[in-house]
Amino acid sequence: MDYRDFFYMSLESALQSLKRGEFVLLFDSAGRENEIDMVVAAEFVTPEHVARMRQHAGGLLCIAIDNNFATSLDLRYMHEILADSSISNKDMIMGLAPYGDHPTFSLSVNHYQTYTGITDKDRALTISEMAKIYNVENKQKKFASSFKTPGHVPLLIASKGLLAARQGHTEMSVYLAQIAGLTPVTAICEMMDAETYAALSVDKAEKFAKQNGIPLIDGKELLEYAKVN
Repeated sequence: MDYRDFFYMSLESALQSLKRGEFVLLFDSAGRENEIDMVVAAEFVTPEHVARMRQHAGGLLCIAIDNNFATSLDLRYMHEILADSSISNKDMIMGLAPYGDHPTFSLSVNHYQTYTGITDKDRALTISEMAKIYNVENKQKKFASSFKTPGHVPLLIASKGLLAARQGHTEMSVYLAQIAGLTPVTAICEMMDAETYAALSVDKAEKFAKQNGIPLIDGKELLEYAKVN
């Protein structure tokens, strides 16, 4: 069995895991952020998912959404919002990140039924309710009436064209949800290392994945599967 066969087996395992409401670990590439994110389909998120991401990942817990979905909600990238605002310190606005991509951050939100917005229960509600809006007829009206900003869960907008335009965790996680036949909204969180105070290494992520029975997907091979150069 060559690595491609192994990857397809890993990919199928990852898609089945997502369909069951379980986690997938996603590595972008050594030439980019060089980070592994815990990923779960937003439609299945419970307080337990949030607690596990907080305990075992520890990075910033975000909601990644499909570009068309973002457009239907009248959402824009935060760097575009700030560029068009009256903020005087425009030099602060990030253009390209050090690894070469534009940031995908938009608004940060809380569901209106949350209290502080930061508890495992509150963030799980915000994440799962965000996914539900995808199937609502008047998405923008429902979004505006159901969420408040600023909040405790950042929204990330996947690039138009997904992996053909940008190869970040935002796009990769949304792509995985799409090919799994799920709502293209995911919850993602970077895995940190409390020993090195840096991002978790691939070796440690592989060990964690094996110990916990979680599929680990290599972004480089995912791009090959998607036929993206």
